[in-house]
Amino acid sequence: MSTPLPSQELGAFLRAHRELLQPSDVGLTASSRRRTPGLRREEVASLSGVGLAWYTWLEQGRVTASRQVLEAVARALRLDPAGLRHAMRLAGHHEPTGPLDLNGSGNLASTVQPVLDSWPTSPAVLLDRHFDLLGWNTAWSALWGAPEAVPADRRNLMWLMVAGRQLRTVLHDWEPLAMNVFQHFRAQAGTSLSDPRTGEVYRHLDEDAPQLRHWWGCHSVAELTTRTVVVEPPGIGRIELALSSFHPVDDPSALVLLFTPRTAEDHSRMTALTERPLRAVTGLPERHAG
Repeated sequence: MSTPLPSQELGAFLRAHRELLQPSDVGLTASSRRRTPGLRREEVASLSGVGLAWYTWLEQGRVTASRQVLEAVARALRLDPAGLRHAMRLAGHHEPTGPLDLNGSGNLASTVQPVLDSWPTSPAVLLDRHFDLLGWNTAWSALWGAPEAVPADRRNLMWLMVAGRQLRTVLHDWEPLAMNVFQHFRAQAGTSLSDPRTGEVYRHLDEDAPQLRHWWGCHSVAELTTRTVVVEPPGIGRIELALSSFHPVDDPSALVLLFTPRTAEDHSRMTALTERPLRAVTGLPERHAG
């Protein structure tokens, strides 16, 4: 027995969802002449904005769909985020480039924030696909400076790594980690490298750290792997932190970075740091345009 091709698996997956929907689910009125369950192919094609013949071939595994067209079909079939992700993988597109919330609710930051707050002595941050900061905990602010004090258009991990004062002040041997952040961004950003927000981030980097322009002009890629990071906040002493990262299931293009104290002494020093009154640290460079 031969194994179905991914395109055939995609067609079967879409057909199964089409047959589960009722006309009322998509705002259509069922007629008495309807003799088959679910939606008709022509109804899905019309809702998706594609031709009937093309959609029929898609279900038969005879054509490939672009990311944009597949997203339109997914909306017509009312696929949930997990269904959209599966369809994208079968079509060879891997993960969608943005959040998987078809309804655009934008709840990722509020959902993940309690997770970040559950690590009171481990600096943690939630990044979107551009490495913009969506959420952070008290330990992050205590160690790296308060992100809310940085202008929103520069509240980006790459900018903080190379242009912000606070992070470079307390981080030992910052350059290898900063370079790895840029390499990981290129590896995971994919098509977002050409979108407007990425261009804006690079323009700010050009303005505020022009001496490092060759970093974002480089095309090398790498994973941001687990490692030990050494920091030394003023008045606290040396702290070793284990850097790890993971992607939230709700949006695999987002990233959580977690810096965990390695020893009891490291934990004690992070506790002392987070219990100090937090001061608003802007992290702005000495030279800042406009």
